[in-house]
This record gives sequence, structure tokens and C-alpha cells, in this order.
Amino acid sequence: MAAASSSSCGGAGCGTHCSSSTSSSVEDAPEGILGRLSISGAAASCGKCGGGAVVVVAGGVGLCGECLRAQLFGKFKLAVTSNAMVRPTDSVLVAFSGGPASRVALQFIHEMRSKAIESWDASNSQALPVFNVGAAFVDESVLLSKPECEVEQATEDIKSLVSSLLPGDKAMHIASLDYVFSSESKDGKGRLRELVGMITDDTGREDLLQCLRMLSLQKIALENGYTKIMLGSCASTIACHVLSATVKGQGYSLPADIQYVDTRWEVPVVLPLRDCLAQELSLLCEFDR
Repeated sequence: MAAASSSSCGGAGCGTHCSSSTSSSVEDAPEGILGRLSISGAAASCGKCGGGAVVVVAGGVGLCGECLRAQLFGKFKLAVTSNAMVRPTDSVLVAFSGGPASRVALQFIHEMRSKAIESWDASNSQALPVFNVGAAFVDESVLLSKPECEVEQATEDIKSLVSSLLPGDKAMHIASLDYVFSSESKDGKGRLRELVGMITDDTGREDLLQCLRMLSLQKIALENGYTKIMLGSCASTIACHVLSATVKGQGYSLPADIQYVDTRWEVPVVLPLRDCLAQELSLLCEFDR
């Protein structure tokens, strides 16, 4: 998993050192970003609020950035509440990769928690507690030939992103991919490289890495008292998984893989973004810079 850069020349707002900073400042404004992202023409107005420029068409209706955010948050909240993903007594660990989907999941669950705290403060009884939120990043650099300085910079970027999305003293856990071997062997990195090196085909290697990621998240959750693990898997990711699992003959486990709540793991795994598209999540991240 690698942190997604938030300062590219694609419209996220470059610094003064960038050669493109001499262009019109209008392009760096939200309106300029939306104009470049619009897929249905900048002249079209939002079909919901009638105000902002359309950036995406959902259900045949063009939506501006703010209405897109409201719609995605509505989908997220509906998935969480209707499937009992998060209860007041839960402690939720968000798997954070730095990509658009996990970023939106972390942002939305924090917003839900903030609103729950406001309701709790306003309640006279204050009987029910408010769930806790933490984030985890699985560092796979042990398998990559990257300079140590780049790995450290990526880790700092991840910490910065999480601290901006989870203000306060929310927990941030960073674990290397060989973390799953740490309790059994002193040379966890060596065992990991040996295990991955035994697999010759790319498909099998990716399946193994996916399993190791989940085992790492499970270990973090169990050791730190988390009761749910939240993934940023969206409809686009799940569609790819359906095709891949079908081709590989893994149809038996497929229904459980794509359900909202997967209770096969010791710490249940939830997918609140299952009904959201990757393009919509990327657009929202662009809109939020």
C-alpha cells in the first residue's frame, strides 16, 4: 500500500516551487477543479440543488461537488446503520492505504462519530457510549526495493493524512507486512521473503499478499481491543474481485467475500463503501483537495 500524493499537478494544489504555479489561480480554486473534473459539461447546473457545476452523473441526475459528498455520505451511513456495522460499544479499526476509498471511509466514519458525540453531549441520559475509531497502515516496503528515505517519507505522509482526518489523540497503527510472523520468529522479514519467493505465479502471489494484509489487520485489532475492521473496498473493487474469483474458481467463498459484514474472521470485517464507485470517491477527494 502506498500513500497517494496530495500535491500533484493534476489539480490538487501545487506549491510555489512547481513550474505550473504561474498559471491562473482560478484553476486552483474549487470551481476550477470542478470545471476540469466535470464529465457532463461545465455549463450544466446541479440537478439536486440547482447551484454548482455538475461533476458527476448519478442515477441520471447531474450532481455538484457538495451534493456528491452528501449522496456518498448518505450511502455510507445507510450501509453502516442498516447492516449494524458499528454499534455504540464498538471500537473500529479503519484499514488506511492512502488511496481515495480508504481516505473517504476514514473521513466519513469520523464525521459519524463527531455527530454521535454531539448527540451524546446533548442527551440528558447519556446512557449509550460513542464508538471509537483508529486507523492502521500495513507497510509492504519489506518486499520492495525502495530507499529507506522514501519509505520513511511515505510513512510520515500517511501519519499526516490520518492526523488531518482524525484530529485529536486517535490511534494510528503502522505495521510491517512481516508483523504476522513477529511472535513466532525473530527473522520475520526473512520468513516473509522466503514464503513469497516460493510462489512463482503473480496471481498466487497477490492472493497471498492479500491474505497477509488481512492477517496483519486482524493481529493489530486483536492486540489493541478493536471489535470491527473497516475496509475501503468499493463497488469497482468488488466488481474486479468478482471477475477474478470467478476465473480462479473461487465461487464458493465469493458471496461471503462481498457481503457488507464478513463474520468469518475473528474480528468482523465491514464494507460500508460497497455501493460507491471508485470514480465518485476519486472525484470527492479531488473536490476536497
